[in-house]
Amino acid sequence: MKELEQEEWRDQLSKDDNAAILDVRTEEEVEEGYIPNSKNIDIYKGQGFIDEVEKLDKDKNYYIYCRSGKRSAQACSILDQLGFANTYNLEGGFMNWDGDTIEG
Repeated sequence: MKELEQEEWRDQLSKDDNAAILDVRTEEEVEEGYIPNSKNIDIYKGQGFIDEVEKLDKDKNYYIYCRSGKRSAQACSILDQLGFANTYNLEGGFMNWDGDTIEG
């Protein structure tokens, strides 16, 4: 896992042809808005989260965010343990995101 500040995360993501964006917030949080092209898998679903994540392509680079950066850091650790090659945590999370968003 790498911790990336907002600008680094956005810049690296824009140049990454093998990127996938993961939103690990709750459905209620997603309804308030989300980053375009992100896939929502709620980390609070416990084993359900792991089951969903196991279906993902482990060779992709995962850019992960939550509301503040704490749950996404946990998600990065889980993905790392499951054998995912590259995970990037968005420091400060969606709260501090100043890039494009879509209303939920």
